[in-house]
Amino acid sequence: MINRPATTSGRRRFMGVCGGVTAAVALAELEIINRLPRVSAAEATLDQQAVRFSDDIEPLVRLLEDTPRNRVVEVFADKVHGGTSYREVLTALLLAGVRNVQPRPSVGFKFHAVLVVNSAHLASLASPDQDRWLPIFWALDYFKSSQDRDVREGNWTMAAVDESSVPAPHLARQAFIDAMDRWDVDAADVAIAGLARSAGANEVFELMAHYGCRDFRSIGHKAIFVANGFRTLQCIGWRYSEPVLRSLTYALLNHNGEPNPADSDLTPDAACRVTEELMDGFGDHWNSGKMDPAASLAHLDALRDASPEQAVRETAALIQSGIHPQSIADALFLSAGEMLMQQPGIISLHSSTTTNAMQYAYRTARDPKTRLRLLLQNAAFIPHFRSSMQSRGKVANKQINELQQLDAPATTMSPTKIFESANQDRAGASHAAMQFLAGGGQAEQMIQTARQLVFLKGNDSHDYKFSSAVLEDFYAVSPEFRNSYLAASTYLLPASGDRDNGLVDRIRSAIG
Repeated sequence: MINRPATTSGRRRFMGVCGGVTAAVALAELEIINRLPRVSAAEATLDQQAVRFSDDIEPLVRLLEDTPRNRVVEVFADKVHGGTSYREVLTALLLAGVRNVQPRPSVGFKFHAVLVVNSAHLASLASPDQDRWLPIFWALDYFKSSQDRDVREGNWTMAAVDESSVPAPHLARQAFIDAMDRWDVDAADVAIAGLARSAGANEVFELMAHYGCRDFRSIGHKAIFVANGFRTLQCIGWRYSEPVLRSLTYALLNHNGEPNPADSDLTPDAACRVTEELMDGFGDHWNSGKMDPAASLAHLDALRDASPEQAVRETAALIQSGIHPQSIADALFLSAGEMLMQQPGIISLHSSTTTNAMQYAYRTARDPKTRLRLLLQNAAFIPHFRSSMQSRGKVANKQINELQQLDAPATTMSPTKIFESANQDRAGASHAAMQFLAGGGQAEQMIQTARQLVFLKGNDSHDYKFSSAVLEDFYAVSPEFRNSYLAASTYLLPASGDRDNGLVDRIRSAIG
């Protein structure tokens, strides 16, 4: 990992679904290789200490890096008109982020240029055809602002890997585990390069999910990067994984301003120590319990006052008593939604985005121990978020149960009217949303209205991260709690009267 000085240097059909490797994808990638220009000898001499990407994508990444922010929308619109695909743009966006933006001193702030890529992608997949480019071009513009900030903070660039130290394929996995357990950045960097070249995506995901949930540093962004990074790689292709995994490894080992956690007893690691102590006490059938909405509400209440360590123990006890993990997940989602009501802001927002990431990892991981660890650690993070909220000021005495108790009136406000009212009265908008949903209103109407407002009003990465998370998680919550979860999200979703971001007309004009 190095610093370097700055250097100078018809549209294809949108791919609606990004899944596994197919013959069509293979042919599409072959077309990319044949179509894009090769890297010139002059370019090849630039920044030899910096990581380089494959010839099929390096020119497009450099174009993004070198294009001024005030021209990036128009330049990439021209590329799209010239045949550059959605997948290529998404790939360049992620790779430019991991090469140019450092996840230090925190896995946040300017690094949201990387974290938001999957959120923009999810918003794009869920949009009508005419809007599908809007989130991606917004993310291009946002990358340029983050790149400018990184330049002001020292112009960090990811270095080329130290090839002489990359472990042999049969040694890479254990070398990575050992380095991560020691919090050894240099050893982990070469180990993950070896692992990326020799292991499959599922095996690597299991390891990253394990380390992504072990500590609360950077208010959940480590877990968010694990989920979002892998989800984007599922679309762009595993062959681009090595630089992304190196960036992710560097982020997971961030403990800025602290002694080495491997040799210290530090607060952010305390809950994980309890989790590891409890892991061996579970049998093979821990995830075959009974769904119980009453248990979800009781656990929600317990999490309001628990410490992180207590949250782990109480969650473990509930599972061992025969409660299904989905009922635990419901309590975690409701906790995150309730925090939005109590203190709408950056901390409660991250309780939702982190729970989204950890629950995605829980649903995706294969190893039962990894899944159990994610569930226990997700529970531990909830009190961490509550404590962080208390340190920032007043926390309102509101409970999400209040929304459950609202009756549907004879007439309800439309989603458009609900979001129009949100500027003046967030609580009232939340109540109106619950009444709309309880009265038989379609959740998809709420979701699509909210997403359109994100396109128009989204001025910050958190607008995309939060909206993509909560709108996706509506369907991850059990049906009896979905409406209150979505209604609570109106405390932070964009309102109709918020300032426009000024990009939509410019993007539409450029794309045509």
